[in-house]
Amino acid sequence: MASDQGGSEDEPPSLLWGQDPVFSAYARLYVKDILQMKESLQVPGIYFYKNHPLFQVEVLGTVVYRREREDFYCYGVDDSTGVINCLCWKDEKWRDDGDSVKRGGSGGVFNVEEQLRKLRETQRSSCMLEIGDLLRVRGSLKTSREQREIMASSFYKVSDPVMDVQIARMLEIPQLYRDCYDKPFQALGSEVEASTTDAGGHPNFQSLLGQSVRILKKFLKEKEVAKFRPYDVEYLLHPLIQWPPRNTASGQEVTSAGPSFSTQVKNLLKETLKILQSEGEIFRKVLSPDELYNVTEQDKDLLAAIRDMIREDSKREKYAEKGCHVLHILSSVRQKYSRNLSREALEVALKFLECNSDIISTMDSHYTVL
Repeated sequence: MASDQGGSEDEPPSLLWGQDPVFSAYARLYVKDILQMKESLQVPGIYFYKNHPLFQVEVLGTVVYRREREDFYCYGVDDSTGVINCLCWKDEKWRDDGDSVKRGGSGGVFNVEEQLRKLRETQRSSCMLEIGDLLRVRGSLKTSREQREIMASSFYKVSDPVMDVQIARMLEIPQLYRDCYDKPFQALGSEVEASTTDAGGHPNFQSLLGQSVRILKKFLKEKEVAKFRPYDVEYLLHPLIQWPPRNTASGQEVTSAGPSFSTQVKNLLKETLKILQSEGEIFRKVLSPDELYNVTEQDKDLLAAIRDMIREDSKREKYAEKGCHVLHILSSVRQKYSRNLSREALEVALKFLECNSDIISTMDSHYTVL
C-alpha cells in the first residue's frame, strides 16, 4: 500500500478525530505501513496513515523470534510485508495455577475445580507461542527507542492447518485499504468549514478543487465510465462556480474584472484532471489533441494486458518464486499497451485486480497469479 502518510500539515484538528471510524477501531494495516506511519505532533501516541488518526492495530502473522521475561513475552511478528515487535503481558493467574487449583476428582464425577484448571491451562497454552506459530495480536502502538511496537491488549495462537484464516485475511486487507484506509478522512465541523472559505465568505480555490475531485471520482465510479473527454464532464463543475456575481445588500450587482465563468470552469477542470492523473485514477493512452482520458479501473483492455503479462512471466524461472516486480510489470505494459501509462495508474490497476482475486501480491511490490 501507499506509504506517503504525509506530515503534520495533513493532520486534521484533534477535536475532529472522533469522526473518523478508523480512530476507534483496531486498524488492520500491513506491518510495513505501521512501521512507516508518522506520530502526531498534536497528541503523542497517535499515529497517521495518510490523514487517518489511529492508535490501535490488529496484526496476524508468523512468529519469527521470541523472548520471555518474568512479566511478558516479546514476539516478533512477520506478516510478509515486515516484522514488528509485540509485547504480550502474562496473565497473573497463570502463575498461581499450581497452588490455587488442585488436581483431583474421582473418575466419572464432574469436578468444577478440575475443569477450571483445564480451561486455564488451555488459555495459557494458546498464549505461549514458539517460532513458526501463527499469532493474532491486538493492541496500541508505541515508539520506544525509535522502534515501533505493539503493546498487546489481547493475543492468541491461531490454529490454521489449511491456511484458510490467512487466505481470508489476505483477501480482506486489500479491500479494507480500498474502501477505507486509502480514502481521505473528510471531517465535518466549523474548523473545516472556516478553512474552505476566504475572508469574504466565498469558497477558496483549494476548497473548490477538493469538491471537484470528489464529484468527478463519484461520477466516474457510479456511471462506470471507461473513457471521457474534458467537455464530457465539464458540466458537473458548473454548480461549484458562483455566477453571476452575488448582489450586495443594497441590491446592486457586484461586477468583477476577474476571469469569465467559462474560464473558471476550464481552469478548475484542468487542475482536477491533473490530480486524478497524479493519483492514477485516470491516464491518457495516447497523447493527442483529442485529449481522451481512460479511467484506470474501467479500462478492461489495460486490466487484461496486466493480468496476461503477469500470468505469462510468472511461468518463467526468474519470476516463478517471487512473482513479477512492479517496475518489470510497468515496463512490459508500456511496451505492449501504452507508453504513457504512469506507475500510479499501474498501481491502481494492480490493486483493483488484487481485490478481484485475479492476481496476488507475494511480497513487497511483487505480483503473481492465483
